[in-house]
Amino acid sequence: MNSRFARLACACACSCIALTGLFIEAAQATPAPAAPNATSPFMAGVAQLQHDWARIKYQTPDKDQQLDAIHQLETRADALTHEYSDSPEVMIWKAIILSTDAGLDQGLSALGKVRDARALFEQSIKLNPYALNGSAYTSLGSLYYQVPGWPLAFGSNTKAEEFLKKALAINPDGIDPNYFYGDFLLQNKRYEDARAYFQHALAAPDRPDRPVADSGRRVEIKQALAKIDNSLTH
Repeated sequence: MNSRFARLACACACSCIALTGLFIEAAQATPAPAAPNATSPFMAGVAQLQHDWARIKYQTPDKDQQLDAIHQLETRADALTHEYSDSPEVMIWKAIILSTDAGLDQGLSALGKVRDARALFEQSIKLNPYALNGSAYTSLGSLYYQVPGWPLAFGSNTKAEEFLKKALAINPDGIDPNYFYGDFLLQNKRYEDARAYFQHALAAPDRPDRPVADSGRRVEIKQALAKIDNSLTH
């Protein structure tokens, strides 16, 4: 179980009950709602959570410092959630932070945190499946393949692939949905398929508002591609 939770710290950007296929198909058939104004107060708060999460994940090498910083970020995410309780964008980032905390901590509270994260992702999808370019589907899918399965937790490769494909349907050229689907394929030893998605992720356009996250993710992609090459030659 610990090895699986350790991988949660590398996921997410990086998470119960699966939505029915009917609901998902209906959500995708509906035109995407307009994105909230980036200058709105709650989106400014989301942007700050994104920035600080990337700094903690990719620029804070000491694990104890990471854990302390992610706990502080979790407190801020809680406050933002209380203030904007109906915002799917805020829910998504609170859930990503909870998942990252679980991956770093790996203690008795980790399972509770990933279950809370899963519930937040599901709630955000019910409100707006297109929020943050379908990020809830990406993160929910990544949770399903990284947490242990029954009876310890809710891990499921079937659900993971379902949600990751939903994320790609919304954001086919995004760095994160391609990376996480590639990682899912890599964990299942589908090496050539994984390589194609990692390469697509590597070619994704830069996000001007997330340079630290994009830089760190590209390092992870190159490491994954090297792992594929190593697996195929040994």
